[in-house]
Amino acid sequence: MSNSSFCTFVSQIDLDETPIEDSYESIFDQYEKVVVQALVTSFGLDFLIQDRHGGDVDTIYNVRQIGKDPNMTYKNQKNASDYANRGIYDKKMADSYHKDKRYIDINAKASAKKKAGTLIDSYTGKNLARNAEIDLDHAISTKEIHNDSGRILAELDGMELANAETNLNPTDRSINRSMQADNMQEYLKKWEKNRPKRQKRIEELKTKKELTIKERKELNKLEKLENINPDLIRERDKKARDAYEAKIRRAYYTSKKFWKDTGWAAAKLGLSMGLRQALGLVFTEIWFTVKDAIIKCRKDGKSLFNEIAKAVKQGLKNAKKKFREIWDKFIEGAVSGVLSSLVTTLANIFFTTAKNIVKIIRESFASLTQACKILFINAEGYPLGDRFVAAAKILATGASVVAGSMVSELWRKTPLVGIPVVSDIVPTFCSVLVTGIMSCSFLYLLDHNKILKKGIDYLNNLPDIDNFAASLKKQGELLDRYLSELAKIDFEQLETQEKEFAFAANQLSVCATAEETNACLHSIYKKMNLTLPWNGYADFDSFMNDKNSRLVFA
Repeated sequence: MSNSSFCTFVSQIDLDETPIEDSYESIFDQYEKVVVQALVTSFGLDFLIQDRHGGDVDTIYNVRQIGKDPNMTYKNQKNASDYANRGIYDKKMADSYHKDKRYIDINAKASAKKKAGTLIDSYTGKNLARNAEIDLDHAISTKEIHNDSGRILAELDGMELANAETNLNPTDRSINRSMQADNMQEYLKKWEKNRPKRQKRIEELKTKKELTIKERKELNKLEKLENINPDLIRERDKKARDAYEAKIRRAYYTSKKFWKDTGWAAAKLGLSMGLRQALGLVFTEIWFTVKDAIIKCRKDGKSLFNEIAKAVKQGLKNAKKKFREIWDKFIEGAVSGVLSSLVTTLANIFFTTAKNIVKIIRESFASLTQACKILFINAEGYPLGDRFVAAAKILATGASVVAGSMVSELWRKTPLVGIPVVSDIVPTFCSVLVTGIMSCSFLYLLDHNKILKKGIDYLNNLPDIDNFAASLKKQGELLDRYLSELAKIDFEQLETQEKEFAFAANQLSVCATAEETNACLHSIYKKMNLTLPWNGYADFDSFMNDKNSRLVFA
């Protein structure tokens, strides 16, 4: 290796990574793929997923809304059949609740306490007389329990729940009979409403000198009703309902039936979402291949339909080559589908999710799953700042789809819904338009806002594990190249050259004048057999007199 080539090699060695050229295209080319895929999956392939009012799993809260909410239906037809076959609540059915052994036993205990003079009226808080006529009242009526769709969904015995000790309250017969079939809250409303009239009648009867038997009975009944303690009734009602609801929730939400329906709904939505995301990627690939073919066809003058057919086939081939990416999309969609189904089911335990809310949850989880994959798995090896940008783009696109869905839902509530054709086309068009515009706007902002770009550059420069590992790998590769080149050097020749350069440097250091330095350099050039930079001229003056001359250093 000559000393000149060695010096050239050393000067080219650089242990810093070469910067990658930024090759952004125009804004619409840059975002078209993201927007097209969002539109394809969210609108073109939404037929694969049927969002339902109240989710896909029956919950206690939702089945109780059937008949009140016109859009609410049973999700499992067996549950609907069980409710339809519950039996009619008639006098015979009502009597059977009072003939139950549990009711009879608790009633016997209450009678024993009354005879002992220790029985307290559950609704007045006062001690009942030994000769008082009492009833054992169901805080939650037997009719309500018998017809409760939540109780039937949990597959619990109505008699056992109705005749639980927490649901049975001993009280004066007049008070119990006045309640009839009303629940506690309804009864108290009527009791408060009739109170002024009742108090006035009591005063009228008390001012009379003599009362008939009928009037005495009326006064006795009205006074007993006036002794009712509303707070005590509400307390008894709350205690009974809390115990009742706890039994139903525990029985149903821990049952195999609920978890089977939940698992099936989650698996079904996961499969549908996975298929939707995977097909969306395939159709997007086909679309861009066809688009390029159409542009090329216009330039070359070829047959349009033949080129489109070829492009579709080529698009499918391109999609096959991206099997791994398609599979990743399927997994992302499946995971987001399962999570959104579980969250929707959980939400419907406490409130009803409308159809558009179900879609919002679904689309949100689709975006969140992809964003989390970029942020925490980072298979693409993005720097920290770019990782946040990539995740933000996914979330922005998802938010745009959600906004488009909400616009569509609002349109469907306008008078246009009654117009044939228009009622279907306009909401869909508006959804696509809003989604496309918002997607482009968000993505443009993320890439062109100066403040955001400064923040991204700052995050990219922060050291993290991924950057450190990638940098070490790159430095290792460069060091290997450097060592491999060093291994080719003739070190004996290198040592000889080093001594020659050291001797030359010592000679130049003792030169006192320009003439001595010039003479010394000529001597060094001849001794080291180096070519003069003005080679081809008799002397330096001849070289300088030629205006076309150039110094050449070998």
